[in-house]
Amino acid sequence: MKQVVQNYKSGELALLDVPAPACKPGGVLVRTAFSLISTGTELMKVSEAGMSMVGKARSRPDQVAKVMQSVAANGLTATYRKVINKLDSYTPLGYSLCGVVEEVGAGIEDVAVGDLVACAGNEHALHSELNWVPKNLYAKVPAGLAPSHAAFGTVGSIALQGVRQGEPQLGEVALVVGLGLIGQLVVQLLTASGARVIGVDPAAARCELAEQLGAIACGAPGSDVVDNAVAELTGGHGVDQVYLAAGGSTNEPVELAARLARDRGRVIDIGKCRLDLPWNAYYEKELDVRFSRSYGPGRYDPSYELDGRDYPIGYVRWTERRNLECFLDLAARRKIDVAPLISHIADFSTAVETYQRLNDGELKAVTVLFRYPSEKATPAEPVLASAPVPSPARTSRRMGQVRVGFIGAGNYASSMLLPHLAEREDVLLHTVATTSALSGANAKRKFDFAQASTDVDALLSDDRIDAVFVVTRHSSHAELTRRALLAGKAVFVEKPLALSEDEVGKILAAVEESGNDRLQVGFNRRFAPLLNEAKQQFGRRVGPASVRYLVNAGRLEQGSWYNQAGTEGTRFAGEGGHFIDTVSWLLGADPASVYACATPNQADLQVLLRYPDGSTATISYATSGSTGFQKETLDVLADGKVLKFDDFLRTSVFARKKWSSPRIPKGRDKGQQAEVAAFVEAVASGGPMPVPLGSLVSTTLATLAAGTSLATGAAVRIEVPS
Repeated sequence: MKQVVQNYKSGELALLDVPAPACKPGGVLVRTAFSLISTGTELMKVSEAGMSMVGKARSRPDQVAKVMQSVAANGLTATYRKVINKLDSYTPLGYSLCGVVEEVGAGIEDVAVGDLVACAGNEHALHSELNWVPKNLYAKVPAGLAPSHAAFGTVGSIALQGVRQGEPQLGEVALVVGLGLIGQLVVQLLTASGARVIGVDPAAARCELAEQLGAIACGAPGSDVVDNAVAELTGGHGVDQVYLAAGGSTNEPVELAARLARDRGRVIDIGKCRLDLPWNAYYEKELDVRFSRSYGPGRYDPSYELDGRDYPIGYVRWTERRNLECFLDLAARRKIDVAPLISHIADFSTAVETYQRLNDGELKAVTVLFRYPSEKATPAEPVLASAPVPSPARTSRRMGQVRVGFIGAGNYASSMLLPHLAEREDVLLHTVATTSALSGANAKRKFDFAQASTDVDALLSDDRIDAVFVVTRHSSHAELTRRALLAGKAVFVEKPLALSEDEVGKILAAVEESGNDRLQVGFNRRFAPLLNEAKQQFGRRVGPASVRYLVNAGRLEQGSWYNQAGTEGTRFAGEGGHFIDTVSWLLGADPASVYACATPNQADLQVLLRYPDGSTATISYATSGSTGFQKETLDVLADGKVLKFDDFLRTSVFARKKWSSPRIPKGRDKGQQAEVAAFVEAVASGGPMPVPLGSLVSTTLATLAAGTSLATGAAVRIEVPS
């Protein structure tokens, strides 16, 4: 199928062939009829992509700050790989469409195949021939509403949520600053609610259009037309509400709002304009500044948008989906007229050209719609703004090559694993399967996979694939590993192996049933060159050891899927296996028992491991530390010797003679390259896997035991099933 994409690094726009998305439970597969170009939001992305790297950095200082934090925590090399991976990837465009339901996922009962629906979301309502859309991000189109008009549903919801935040009353006077697409819709919604509307925009044509759609008067900023209308309609008191639907870097809209609003008036920000509030003006009038967050309650909440968990109507009357339904109803009943807002309808096949005309200013438009073919088109070559140098997929297998399938191709896989596999002559990257069609297409392009797919079942059943990498979200690891083992594949699964003892049991049952124990978990630290050198310098251990491992994990960003403990496990369950495995490898044994305690809300976790020979290890997993301090520090004491390891940068051994690593490496090598090499060589040779299965299971059970110990207040004995 075809999808509009952009490479943020080069600015290249393309109409790309990507795998069709699968229809997952909890949503529907929609064949697009019309999708809408937001000439504000989307063209801003297109314009940013055309900037230099310095220009991009200046436009997104928030992202620059994150990059600097990543450099401090992970080193320059790893951060560079991650940043380039994100920049040099095709990203989707679009977030508002109308289409026909082609397939219904399990659990969906409110629509059927053939129904017309409006869809929302910058990850689900893309400029693409097919989209998978979760339940709370689509709404059935009322009878009589044209598909081209229903494609306005998402932008209509944005405008509607903004108006709701303003709480207009009958007879009030509202000022709308910025008469682009959102502003024109706000004008109509306010008029429908009984408010009297004045519009502001430097473009005379937009002012004229707003007056046709219900505004009493419109004019340029600072014009006598606007000032006189405000004075006449409000008796000189000022407007009750100001809606900021403008963009750009000027502070003029905010200053205009302060000048024309009444005492204790309301200022609602819908667009993305500069907000340097003039303190005196806003203080003296005690203006009420409000923000409107996109389509409404539910936006940016994964449990609402992805899991389909609705908010009770008695507590949240107007959710994201109910706003979408409301706008479609208003349009169907002709209370809102979107027809005058459609400046141009372009065939989807001309998408690249259409974006270029908009960006160059050749095509002047309030709204542009893409019209899609009603039947499946024959696949054609990608239409590119600037044709890339093709990299033909490798399809012929050389002697001794390991054919690899990848399930998942997110940032970690693309920056820390796939580059090392792609450079190996003894590896053939055969198939990549991802939930997002575009993610698979990006991986195929960058790493020369033979094919990309959204069909995991097909990958697992493909006899040509020798080894499978599972690099997905934590909740899927155990089941995908179990299925891959039963399919006879060698499996590399990123940590954690499992999120419960029951999942561990199912994996072991699959090993017993299939006789296939070819399993590796992504515990990469034991393969780190600097840590291996330190272990060698420390030498043989005779007596029990005391180990102290401080992990300055830091706080997660709000909204990170790592915070979804209910589905993805606790943070320590996801990451703690790294540190337990490292300690066990250093001591040459698996833990016998685990005891854990924590500060309130488990912000900082202390995990005490006991080993059969009397050795002990304390892992301090803390989130309350400074981001300026290194992430991992490790001390091992035994036999009158001390090993001190500082965050993959330097290490020392204090014994009869002191040894220190000779120099600070250019970057933190945490062992991924050596880990991947060991796995590939084991698969190719048929020799033992890099880490015994019993050790992988023991580490996983010890990681889970920390949670059990926290709940019970008692130590947990580790017993690996035979």
